[in-house]
Formats: sequence, structure tokens, C-alpha cells
Amino acid sequence: LAILIFLAQMPELIGANWQSFALVAGGLAIIYGFPRITKAVPSPLVAIIVLSALAISTGMDVRSVGDMGQMPSSLPMFRLPAIPLTWETLAIIAPVSATLAFVGLLESLLTANLLDDITDTPSDKDRETRGQGIANIVAGFFGGMAGCAMIGQSIINVTSGARGRLSTLWAGLFLLFLILVLQDWVARIPMAALVAVMIMVSIGTFDWGSVLRLRSTPIQSSIVMIATTVTVVATHDLSKGVVLGVLLSAVFFMRKVGKTIAVEEIEAPEEGVLRYRVSGQLFFASSDLFAASFEHHGHPRRVEIDMTNAHLWDLTAVAALDKVVFRYRRQGAQVELIGMNQASQTLVERVGKYDKSHLPAEADAH
Repeated sequence: LAILIFLAQMPELIGANWQSFALVAGGLAIIYGFPRITKAVPSPLVAIIVLSALAISTGMDVRSVGDMGQMPSSLPMFRLPAIPLTWETLAIIAPVSATLAFVGLLESLLTANLLDDITDTPSDKDRETRGQGIANIVAGFFGGMAGCAMIGQSIINVTSGARGRLSTLWAGLFLLFLILVLQDWVARIPMAALVAVMIMVSIGTFDWGSVLRLRSTPIQSSIVMIATTVTVVATHDLSKGVVLGVLLSAVFFMRKVGKTIAVEEIEAPEEGVLRYRVSGQLFFASSDLFAASFEHHGHPRRVEIDMTNAHLWDLTAVAALDKVVFRYRRQGAQVELIGMNQASQTLVERVGKYDKSHLPAEADAH
């Protein structure tokens, strides 16, 4: 996100004249230097006021907020969408709506977690989610766009000293005041001043320690972080990067859990009997290791497999267990499973390939 925020400022700097770069440099100097004098007034606000006054008084040839488009002159009115309420309309807007909801919710939760760390206070994620959903529904009836918590603005808010919910209310009211009453002055604010503020936000958002931790963290975690970052930066789509990161994390997790299955041969009370103790999670990622852990040489008379500390999760796990049982039965051995929990036994009874005579009469309900 820090990289995206920084890259979003580049269009304002590419091809800009030296005056724009000077304003950006001056803005960053004020933002980081003014707090050494006093923290009573937020330094980003001071930077915007000083740079705006300088640009207006000297007539600098720089892009301003007014150059970005026309600003509204009145409040929006309540109205129902003038669209046909049909399944065809739903098919058009549903994918876009779902994407916006997912990305907006994701960024809001990321912002909430980041602010929790900065302020060392917990936040109610459920309340934030409900509030965002209700606000977006209401905004739609006034012709507004869907919104979410923004990391940049939130960091500016918190670093300026805000801690309560009233800060966001006053920010919205003051924004309305600026647009409706002082829009002529707002339109003359140089974009370079805002670029300086957002560069400050990107610097503050970036986790510089994560770069140093790359060499000490597990290789899987580093791969997930790098892949997610590259995808987000390349596509400018936060959702794609997060989905890729989640998928990679799931793959690495399954691979790790798949290696935790353990089959231990324990001493039998008599000859011709093999006893095994199985522990761990048996599913598609661990089924091959499970099946290969049994000794199939020789001709045992009876094989006991203790499944007390194991759990079967899917069809592949049942197939692996069937494979082990069938191999021993081909050698003429009697196979007995001990301690299988109710959920695993139910799964075996439903989808097991061979007869179920090896199952215990009753399973433990755990």
C-alpha cells in the first residue's frame, strides 16, 4: 500500500517543472521540520497553507486542485437510481459491486489494524464493517461513490493528534465547508503540496523493518510477501495481491501440515503382530507420506493401527487408509483400527472402497 500511494503521486511529478519539485521538497521540509518547533498545529496543514500562499502570491506555473476537474457547488439530492430493476441489470452490477465491497472491506480492515498498532488500542471490526456497508448504501441514494477507510487520510488524522470518532465527523463536515464555501480557494491549492503530504504518508506507512527481516524470516513467508507486493504494484489491484498471498499461504500451510503426519511402529506383545500408532492430520497433502510409512514386508498375522491421535479429513485420506488395509489383507493379515474418532469413522463408512470389517464397533466421539 505504501508503494501504491507513492506511485500514485508520480503522474503529478512526471514532466513537471522545477517549481513543482521545489514545492514538494519545501512541503516535505515543513512536514518533518515544523513538529520540532511545535505540535499544536498539524504540520501537513501548515505545509498546505504555506505552499498555497507562496504559489498564489508568486503566480507559480504549477498544477492546482482546480485543474483536476470542476468542483461541486451544492449538496447532492436524494433520488432513486433510474435503472430497470431486472435480472439483466443485476448481472451487470453484481460483479462490480462484489469487487468494490471486497476491496473496500479489505482496505478498511487493513487500515483499522494499522491504526490499532499505531495507537495501541483495539477497534471493533464488526462495527466498522456494518457502518461502512450502511454508509455506502445511503451514499448511493445521493449519487455518491462507494467508499472505505483510507490509509493515507487515516494516518494523517492520527498523526495530527486525533484519537476519537468525532475526528472523522469533523473531517467530513470541514470538507463540506471547504467545497461549498471555500471552493475558490481550495481550487487554487497546488497539487505539489498534496503530493508532499501523500509522500509523507507513504513513508510512514511503509514497514521498513520488513525489508531487513527478509533474510531472517522463513523462505515461505518471504515468498508470500514478495509475490503479494509485486502483484499489487504490477496490477494496481490490492485484491489480486491479497488473493495470491492467501493462496500461497494456504499452499505452504498445507505442505507444512502434510509433513506432520507420523506413523510410529510400537512393540507388539507377541510375534506375528504389528502395531502402529498414527498421529497428525490425514488429508490429501499427507496421504502419500502416510501410506509409505507402513512396513509391508513379511507376512504378519495381525496388524493393529492406533488412530487415537489422528483425524481423517477428505476422500484422499480414506483412499490412503484403504490402500494400507488392502495391502496387509493381500498378505493374509487381519487388520484392526483402534481409537478412530466418530467423524473419521463416519467418513470411512460412507466412502471407503473396501469392506469395513477392520473398523471398531464403536468410535470415540472426539
